[in-house]
This record gives sequence, C-alpha cells and structure tokens, in this order.
Amino acid sequence: MSMIQKRRVSLVVVALLGVMMMVGLYVLPTTLTTLSYAVEKGKAYASQEQLSVARDLSAAFKNVAKSMRPAVVSITSVKKAPPLARGQHRMSPQMPDELRRFFGDDFAGRLPFNLPGPSQGHAMHGTGSGVIVSEDGYVLTNNHVVTGADDVTVHLSDNRQFKAKVIGTDKATDLAVLKIDATGLAPATLGDSDSMEVGDWVVAIGSPFGLDQTVTAGIVSAMGRGNVGITDYENFIQTDAAINPGNSGGPLVNLKGEVIGIDTAIASRNGGNMGIGFAIPSNMARTVMDSLIKNGHVQRGYLGAMIQNLDPDMAASFGFHGTDGVLIGDVISDGPAAKAGLKMGDIVTRYDGKKVKNVRQLRQLVAATDPSVRVKVELVREGKPQTLIVQIAPLAGDSPSLAAVKSTETNKLGISAQTLTQDLASQLGYTTTVKGVVVTAVEPGSAAELAGIQPKDVIVAVGNSRIANVADLTQAIKTHSTKKGVRLLVMHDNISRYVFLRIGE
Repeated sequence: MSMIQKRRVSLVVVALLGVMMMVGLYVLPTTLTTLSYAVEKGKAYASQEQLSVARDLSAAFKNVAKSMRPAVVSITSVKKAPPLARGQHRMSPQMPDELRRFFGDDFAGRLPFNLPGPSQGHAMHGTGSGVIVSEDGYVLTNNHVVTGADDVTVHLSDNRQFKAKVIGTDKATDLAVLKIDATGLAPATLGDSDSMEVGDWVVAIGSPFGLDQTVTAGIVSAMGRGNVGITDYENFIQTDAAINPGNSGGPLVNLKGEVIGIDTAIASRNGGNMGIGFAIPSNMARTVMDSLIKNGHVQRGYLGAMIQNLDPDMAASFGFHGTDGVLIGDVISDGPAAKAGLKMGDIVTRYDGKKVKNVRQLRQLVAATDPSVRVKVELVREGKPQTLIVQIAPLAGDSPSLAAVKSTETNKLGISAQTLTQDLASQLGYTTTVKGVVVTAVEPGSAAELAGIQPKDVIVAVGNSRIANVADLTQAIKTHSTKKGVRLLVMHDNISRYVFLRIGE
C-alpha cells in the first residue's frame, strides 16, 4: 500500500473515531441514566419484598388484638367508706411502701381505690382490667384491683355489664378470680409462659386510665424477675410494652394469641409507663386460678426447711462446685424435710425432676406442689449425691418473735455477744438443749452486718466446731483464717442458716 493510501486510511479511521466519540457523548448520559434507574428499580422491588415481612408482622399484631377483644374486660370496683364522725376529716390514704417504690408519692391513682372528695359521697372507686378464662364467666385479674371492694362490675367489649362475685383472692401472688352470670363467652387461652424468651414480641391489652381495649406492643425484656418487692411469690415476666394504671389484671399476650402473663405493676418515677412493666407468668396464674376456683383459697406446699442461696465461698466451704443449688440451713423438727431425712448442710440440686438454681425457684416449686404429694428431692451431702422422697405438707403458721437481750462482749467479727444461758434461752423461746452465743449488737459496716447477722441471732457453730459459750467463739475464731473466710451456723427464731464471713487481717 502506498503512502498516500495509508494516509487516506488513517484519515478515515480518525473520522470514524470522531463520529463514534460524538455519538458516545450524546448517548452515554442517557445510557447511564437508564442503568441507574434500573438499579433503583431493582432496589425498590427488593424493598417491597422486605416490606411484606413488616406487613406480616403488622397483620399478626392486628390478628392478636382482634382475637383477644372479646376476652379482655374492664373492671370497676366500689368500696363504701364508713361515715365520718362529727368533726372528723377524710384524710388521703398513705401509699404502701411496696407501691411507693414503683409509682412514686405523687401518683395515688395506682392505689386500688381513688379517694373521693366530699361531693362524691362516701364511696371510693377503682378501675382495672381482666381476662375471661371460661365460657361460663370466670375472669382472672389482680387482687389489688378488687381487694376490699363492696361492689365489682365487669364490662365486656360489647358494652354489656355484669355484677361480679369475687370467687377468691391471693395476696401472695396478687391474683383474683371473679365470676359473672354469663354464658357463651369467648375465653382466652392461657399459654406456656415457660416457653417465652427474652426478645419475644408481646402485646399488652387493657384499660389504662379507663381507655378500654388499649393495645400496646413490646418485647419480653427479662424472664424470672424476682426480688422486686411487690408480692411474696415473684417470678415476673418483664416487658417494655406500655403498661399504665388501669392495665392491672389485663393480659400480656404472645403472637399466637395466647395469654402468657397477667399485667400487675410498673417501675415508674411518675406513675406512668417508663418501659419497665411486670406480668405474673401464666403458668403461675393457672395454678393459683385453679386453686381459687376449686377451694376459694390457695393451699401451698410446705417443705419445713430453712433454705439459702449459694455463693462461691459458701459452696467451696462444703466442697461443692458451682453455685446452682440451694443450701439447707435448718430443718424443722417433725416437718416434711426432717421426716424425709434432709439435714443441715445438704445442697438440693433437683426438685421433682427440675433443676434447682436458687431459693426463689425452689420456694415456688414447693409452694406450687399439691400438699400430700410425694416428691423426689436430689441433693449433695458431704460431696456425695443422694435422693430422698419428701411428703409435702400444707403451709401454715409463723415463727415466734424474740425478746430483747443485752450486750456484754465485742469480738473482731463486729458483734457483741453473750453466752446463751438457760434463762436467756427460755426468754428467747429456745429449748435448754440449744447451746451457743447470742448476738446482742452488730457494728455498722462490719463483716457481720454485711453478711446479714442481726441482734438476737444465736451463733451455734464456727466451721465444724460447735459453740457453747463466748470463750468457745473466741477460740474458734482464732483457729480459723478469717482472711480466707469462715462459715458460721446461725439460729434465729428456732431456724438455722449458714453465714460466710471474710475479714481482712
């Protein structure tokens, strides 16, 4: 090819490239825009698919609310106040300490009844919620909703009203059962509260501030919440679903539409919801409800033993590994535990086949046991596993109180003590066979105070050494390393418990 031809070809190529560049500059923005739109379109379709999950969850909440509507009731109660004597003025009620802790002094609306002014007459009114649990009109609610009421009315979702009879109440769990004269009702299903886990969705339904059929949603924040100080038997489900005054007695429901708790209290500084609510587990409520319907009261089981939790030091002092289990501090003579052969120092690991973790759990298991039932108790005694069969008895009675004593001597435990003489033992309600020293004073901030030792406690042993007098106590303390820790056996009101002390030397 000649030089001229090569130049012509080059010019043609350059021209073509120029044309292509011009076309590209014109077409490229449109092409990029089309591609970008296609990407956004793809994202939109993907988001729509994700939104379907949210719609399914929303539908679940709606279905739960619809399914529960006929079963959730509002409850109003009236208590007739006694007439005032001439010159007497009606005073505002004092909020109980256990409620003040949760609702604050400035919120009296949490009280079972709102105190009326003079224009209202001599009647106090209260409101709450409840849930129908049978077609023939049994209603489950809180004890504090109806306690002391002279008149209780149940309001159904269709605006019908029925006067209710209080079948039974149980202050120890804050539960009550009512009965209305109605048939063909739509009862709620009590689910298995033990199957719930932290993070599960729940719905609270009730009449907060008198607003019927209010539905709020949240999650299970904690399970097995105890030591709250509301009731004697606590195993609460904690939730952040909004619960307010008036929700009391209403159901806490899972997304299957099953009642897994009865709303009972909130932790609050101002009386309103702050994201911490407590519900009585349905499994506990079912047991109490059945007993109230059958007997009108709750009969709890009784083991006849003083029990206490394990900590690492206490467990190690018995040669026991771990802190799951319950230590037997004492057994009541002629009680079920004593008759079965349980002894001080035994560590209960299982009760009726259920693993025992702490005192609260064992106490509730025993209380829920039908009296007269024989139960298998697995334990560790001196490092060896054993199994005993205990005949549970009905719970009844309280321990006697103790008289005051005087202090005579102080030791490095941070206590004042004196020898338990026969006269002093008699004064304190002990038999003459009890030997030891009586704690008459406890120094503030001392190891003894931190361990829970109180005046009138009787120290009967240090480690494995029995104590008969103050000299024995002094010698026993000298022979034990209080820096490593020492175990004491302490008696109070004729019941013994173990205490572990560690003192820096």
